[in-house]
Amino acid sequence: MQVSEKNRSFTQLIEFQVEPQQQLALVAALSIQSERLAQGHGGFLNASVQVSDDGRRVLNYLQWRSREDGEAAFQCVEHGEEDFWTLIRAHQATAVTFGSFQVLHSFERSHDNALHCRLNG
Repeated sequence: MQVSEKNRSFTQLIEFQVEPQQQLALVAALSIQSERLAQGHGGFLNASVQVSDDGRRVLNYLQWRSREDGEAAFQCVEHGEEDFWTLIRAHQATAVTFGSFQVLHSFERSHDNALHCRLNG
């Protein structure tokens, strides 16, 4: 079965390398930013902010209904009031890595403890 590119969800991953003392503040800022994106942009599916055990890496995961939705939201972050580059400088990130992926297959556990496959296409 061919999966229509138009029906694929889109994931943005942004990994920050920071000093451990910057981690909590960056997590708070990314959480606020992700919530604003969820409220202000159509196509938002989910988000998470994750940290490494060593305290030096923070991962911001954002999933959108389509690539267009994700790119439109990122344009707002990049050029908005709280621009993304200011966030990077404020939390003294020493490196930032961007990645984007189209979701072809995913599954999740339901309330009845069964696994459900979500086909994207």
